Amino acid sequence: MTPGIPKLRLSNCIIAFFASAFQAFGMYNVHALSGVTEGGVLGAVLLIDHWLGISPALSSLILNAACYALGWKTLGRGFIAYSLIAALGYSLGYGICEQFPPLWPKIAGHPLLAAIVGALFIGIGAGLTVRAGGATSGDDALAMSISHLTKAPIQWIYLTSDLLVLLLSLSYIPLRRIGYSLLTVLLSGQLIGWIQRIPFRRKPAARN
Repeated sequence: MTPGIPKLRLSNCIIAFFASAFQAFGMYNVHALSGVTEGGVLGAVLLIDHWLGISPALSSLILNAACYALGWKTLGRGFIAYSLIAALGYSLGYGICEQFPPLWPKIAGHPLLAAIVGALFIGIGAGLTVRAGGATSGDDALAMSISHLTKAPIQWIYLTSDLLVLLLSLSYIPLRRIGYSLLTVLLSGQLIGWIQRIPFRRKPAARN
C-alpha cells in the first residue's frame, strides 16, 4: 500500500455514499419543508447568525472544519476519506432531489409527523455513515471523536450537544418549535446509537 494513502473497504465506501444520500433525501423532503430545526452545527450557525450577524456560510465552514480536524487527529486519515465519500453522496443525493418537487408537501402542516419521519431519515442515514467510519457533517465528526476519546455511548454525546444548542436557541425560537426539534434529535440520536450497537459478523478466515 502506498504510504499516506488509507486502505478503504469497498463495502464501507458504498454504505457511506448511499446512507448519506438517504439522509439528504430526508432533509429535502421533510426537514426543509417542516421548519423543524436541528441541534449541532446546523442549529449553532443559525444561533450565531441571529445574535452576532455572522453568515452561516462562514460560521458553518469554521465549525465544520474544526470538527473534522478533531476527527482527523483522533480517528485518522481513513475517517477523512470516508467522510469525503459521504459528503459526495449527500451532495449528489440532495442535488438529484432538487430536480423534483417534494414528495410530501403537506407534511409542513404536521410538525409532529415531520419530527418523527425526519428523525428516521437522519438517524438511519447518519448512523450507517458513522458505522462505515465517516461523517456527513461536523456534528458526526465531533460525536465520533468524543466517543472514541471518552468511550461514552455516541447517542448520549449527540443528545448532549443537541440539547445545548436547542436550549440556547430558545432565546429566539418559540418553545413549541423547539419541542418538535427536541423530539427529532432524541429519536435520531437513539437510532444512531442503536445502529452502532448492532453486532457486526466478520467472515471467517479461509482455511488452507
